[in-house]
Amino acid sequence: MSYAVGDALPPFVVESASPEAMKAWAVFLADPNPIHLDVEVVKAKGLGDRVINQGPMNVAFMMNMLMAAFPGATIEAMDSRFLDNVYGGDKVTAQGAITAVEGNRISCEFTLDVAGRGAVNSGTATLLV
Repeated sequence: MSYAVGDALPPFVVESASPEAMKAWAVFLADPNPIHLDVEVVKAKGLGDRVINQGPMNVAFMMNMLMAAFPGATIEAMDSRFLDNVYGGDKVTAQGAITAVEGNRISCEFTLDVAGRGAVNSGTATLLV
C-alpha cells in the first residue's frame, strides 16, 4: 500500500459513548471513580449532567482509528493530550492525517472530536507498517 504526507485517515466513529461500557471499563481498569458511574456525583462536582468516559477508553478510540487505517501495523509511539471530557451519549469521531513517511515508519497527527463541541483529545503517533 502507498502512503503520502497529507493523506487523511479514515474516521473511526462511535455513535454514542456508552455508560454501560463505562461500567465495564471501571471494573477492568480498577477505576472506582464515581464520575464514570454516577451522574449525581458528576452534578455534585459541577462537572456536567452525564457520566464521564474514562480517559483510557478515549485513547482506545484513537488507537482503533489508527489500527483500522493501518491493518497489521504496530504502534511504535503515541502521545495524546486531553482537552475536554467525553460524556455518556456523546458521538465521538477519531480522525487524523499522515505527517511523515520514512520507509516503513508512518507518523500521524490525530484528534478525537465530540459532535458539536470539537476536539477533546489530540495527539501524534508513529506506526511501523
